[in-house]
Parts: sequence; structure tokens; C-alpha cells
Amino acid sequence: MNILYLLIGVSLFAALIFLWLFVWSVRSGQYDDNYTPSVRILFEDEAEKEQETEVAQEKQQT
Repeated sequence: MNILYLLIGVSLFAALIFLWLFVWSVRSGQYDDNYTPSVRILFEDEAEKEQETEVAQEKQQT
């Protein structure tokens, strides 16, 4: 029976740690922007193409 008290205490301690970590992550802004990361992969190719185009234009001008 004593082991149950120990397990309950340990589980409550772990739950409080996870709660504190969650509150800390929310306050530090981890969940501020939840849309951009999901579509960032769609726009990476366009940014690379623009950079390649600019480099090619610079080479043509020189």
C-alpha cells in the first residue's frame, strides 16, 4: 500500500513539471504562429528561384 502513495506522489510531481513546461512554452511564444510552418515548405522553392534569377541577372550585367 505504501508503494501506491509513492507512485501517486511521483506522478503528481511529474504532472506539475509538465504543466510548468507547458506554461513556460506558451509564455515564451512557442505557439504564436501555427500557420506559417505548415506552408513554409511550399514557398521555399520560390525564394530559391528568385535568388538564382537575381544571381543570373547580375552575371549578365557584368
